[in-house]
Amino acid sequence: MTSGSEISTLATLIVNILWVALLLLWLTGLGNWIQVYWYRADIRSKLAILGGLADEARKETLDYMNRNKAKDASSLLNRLLDFFVIEPVNIEPTDIINRLRHLINIRDARFKDVFNQVMSDSDEVTRSVASTAAEIASALYFIYKYVRHVLLFAEKTKNWYLILQLAIFMPQIIQIAQMYRKALDDFLYKVPVGDGAGPLVALRLAGFGAEWREVTEDTVVAESEFEGRRLLIIKARGPGSTVGRPGEAAEKVIREAIAQGRKVSLMVTVDAALKLEGEDTGEVAEGVGAAIGDPGPEKIRFERVATEYSIPLRAVIVKMGMDEAILAMNQHIYKGVENAVERVKQIIRSESREGDTVVVIGVGNTVGVGQ
Repeated sequence: MTSGSEISTLATLIVNILWVALLLLWLTGLGNWIQVYWYRADIRSKLAILGGLADEARKETLDYMNRNKAKDASSLLNRLLDFFVIEPVNIEPTDIINRLRHLINIRDARFKDVFNQVMSDSDEVTRSVASTAAEIASALYFIYKYVRHVLLFAEKTKNWYLILQLAIFMPQIIQIAQMYRKALDDFLYKVPVGDGAGPLVALRLAGFGAEWREVTEDTVVAESEFEGRRLLIIKARGPGSTVGRPGEAAEKVIREAIAQGRKVSLMVTVDAALKLEGEDTGEVAEGVGAAIGDPGPEKIRFERVATEYSIPLRAVIVKMGMDEAILAMNQHIYKGVENAVERVKQIIRSESREGDTVVVIGVGNTVGVGQ
């Protein structure tokens, strides 16, 4: 029978061995190596998930294009997956907005042209959705390739701190990738997404029987009456997947109205905006300035024309999460749209007079939101 003193001695020995082992792990750095090994294994498992999401997105996009009689769809998609735009030189800021606008317009025209060519038997809405699907697939492939690059570079240079940083961000990266993957299905089904809040507000203000005319590429305008004011309402042309050129359209419409002798007394932009954690989806807020998530060329046109003619520039936003902005519109966002319509009406009542002309721009992707 084992005595109490022998058990005590054995326990003391085990504790001492553990302390020595921990000391050796700390002195030799072996503990850090083991930790890095597990981090690296976890990153590789998640990298496989990213690769799978990217492959699924490519397959779904390819199937959609083939179902709509695309010609040589696989070759086209392979080219577009690595398509890129190089930003203009910003060390010399002179005329940078025009240069950036030029590059963006070339990029948009290139996408439109290639899909017009390979999907000539399809309608414009189908082609625009295929173009957006290709962009989503491209984004997923970029995420996968960039994570792979960081991992391989860290292994090559034995930079374990880089692996640690990547491991910390992997859950967020996976969440973003899964969000893009689900958004692809919503776009392929042509359902309104959260970012369509602005165009939907514009549609509600114009009324479903309004007459729309194209004022610039992929952008339409309608005239409506509201309590003695003439409303000029602008949105991207739906129900295809496009954001149009709202800044260019607003500038053109305002100049036309002023040339006709109308007094443009107010401009209101409506767009989706990212909410802070803890805020409610669909919450509506208002402010001053141009509500548009644009790299610059469209937003600056709002600001310039408003400044030139001393037109107050007001903004109304519908708050939502980043995932909600690109996924199918939920009831909370739709309720926010209803509230945004009323908020815009309040602004028009209080900041314009009967007989004035007011320009309202619904900014955002108009997929599933026609006119």
